[in-house]
Amino acid sequence: MFNIKNFLHPASPDPVSVWTEFPKYNFVGGHNEADNIPFVELKEAVGKVLLKEGRDLAKYGLESGPQGYLPLRQFIARKLKNRAGIECSDKEILMLSGSLQALELVNQTLLKKGDTVIIEEDNYGGTITRLNKLGIKMVGIPLEADGMNMDELENALVRLESDNIKPRYIYTIPTIQNPTGTVMSVEKRKRLLALSSKFGIPIFEDDCYADLIWEGDRPPAIKSFDTEGYVIYCGSFSKSIAPALRVGYLVAKWEVLSRIMPHKTDAGSGALEQMSLAVFCEDSFDEHVSALTQVLGKKADVMCEAIDEYFGLSATYMRPTGGIFIWVDLSDHVDTSRLAELALKKGVAINPGAEWSINPNGQHKIRLCFGSPSIKEIKEGVQILAKLCRDEFKVSTLVP
Repeated sequence: MFNIKNFLHPASPDPVSVWTEFPKYNFVGGHNEADNIPFVELKEAVGKVLLKEGRDLAKYGLESGPQGYLPLRQFIARKLKNRAGIECSDKEILMLSGSLQALELVNQTLLKKGDTVIIEEDNYGGTITRLNKLGIKMVGIPLEADGMNMDELENALVRLESDNIKPRYIYTIPTIQNPTGTVMSVEKRKRLLALSSKFGIPIFEDDCYADLIWEGDRPPAIKSFDTEGYVIYCGSFSKSIAPALRVGYLVAKWEVLSRIMPHKTDAGSGALEQMSLAVFCEDSFDEHVSALTQVLGKKADVMCEAIDEYFGLSATYMRPTGGIFIWVDLSDHVDTSRLAELALKKGVAINPGAEWSINPNGQHKIRLCFGSPSIKEIKEGVQILAKLCRDEFKVSTLVP
């Protein structure tokens, strides 16, 4: 009998378990609620585009080339101008299999083992995991209510320069930061770009949640102020339309994009998804996103009310103004990695903070996503978590 263990390298990851089903109270991942997926409109879009251009599926890249379906790239260019203030052409856009591929491609292009990057210290778990796997040194910058602390960033850049260390990029999620939900001020965006230019370091701007703002105005993207080509920008349709479509995009000056593209060796991202999205978005994107953000705003309110009711003063958080998650700071008595294990046994899935922060204080925090669960599930799931904290961690300030 073949034994794969005899052929694995020592650093191989542990095997995954056979998937059975999602937990009843699913507060992890960037999932949407099923009722918010515009599947009828997508069905109509698929039929329309197949009748018009279905024969083009005979070729890799359709008739649009390796950068992806041209009508979708043209829509994205218009969307970014109208919503984010970015002036770019379709030739500066590369379609991807989700925004995670943007991270993979930029890392392959710019990084090697031992390099240094600068990130927000509370950050997307997938970014931290991938950088660790590559053997990259991460310098974390604290976050404030209006985004990255720019004084700390400048101090870090000066310190690294004095040590002859050139960071390979500054990674930021400026609009609905993941996991904190903060929105970087326009003043800080301009200062970040100025520091990038001064020290000669590119910015990797991850803007995957920026379409989902329901309170206040969406700030211009950092890239909208970029005149020197320092910003590499990525976005996604996963959060605004449907995660399972796996459609994201990367935007950069051609001089940069042309060096990233050789690393995309998958013969092209899914064409049918891109074709149907182009038709759907042209007709319905703004209307759909407007309706979706209203739903998400209500669900965020419900989750905040549940945290207040069941955790009382033992939990603090910043009320989100967009996105699908809340970053909750629990008592120092609570090890949230252990809490995640206990909660899963009761059907509640959460993201423990140690996986979403390079600051040791992250072990007392959790990320709760409200995009997928219903209002009823949000209330019940938060109540279960609060009871676990009372029973298992003896946090006395919780509301009984």
